[in-house]
Amino acid sequence: MKNHAAPARQDYVRRGRRLEYFTIAYNSLEGLISIAAGLIAGSVSLIGFGLDSVIEVTSGAALLWRLSHETTPERRKHAEKVALRIVGGCFLALSLYIPYDSVSCLLRREAPDRSIAGIILACVSVVVMPLLARAKRRIAAGIGSRAMQADSRQTDFCTCLSAILLAGLLLNAVLGWWWADPAAALAMVPIIAKEGVDGFRGKDTCSCH
Repeated sequence: MKNHAAPARQDYVRRGRRLEYFTIAYNSLEGLISIAAGLIAGSVSLIGFGLDSVIEVTSGAALLWRLSHETTPERRKHAEKVALRIVGGCFLALSLYIPYDSVSCLLRREAPDRSIAGIILACVSVVVMPLLARAKRRIAAGIGSRAMQADSRQTDFCTCLSAILLAGLLLNAVLGWWWADPAAALAMVPIIAKEGVDGFRGKDTCSCH
């Protein structure tokens, strides 16, 4: 049994690494487009979404590190704990930035420009992220990894942010509700803050569920 189990586990690990490489590549591109579009349009939610993509890249890199220590249980446990705390700290920083920028925009009544690029990006992410999260959950179950499971739920969390972002951008573009963009960004904060606290404490929970 062990002879069959070892190759199967190695296959799961290889597939897990491919998923994390895709996560890093996709979120790097997503972050660059989102932040650039946000700066051009003056959209707080787009910039916040781009910064979340940076966090996803950090999480993906941490999971690659964790998968490279797959054969050592002690180092695996240590890598999972460190990864959760790093990502948690990033979320906490993001939860402080977004309220400051959003409230400033609301007080100054700054209306963001319509962002077609942002709308397209949000639509693509709403489709891609659930598929990626599902694939990660399969790998997590195959190797019994809490860190991979946590990473899959962070990808679910990215789906939540994509939907919130899309709603804010569409309300601004179609109905001219300028306040929808900073309001959408503020709606992200409780989810982001809870993820940050849980991650920093070493928990692998997710506010999306």
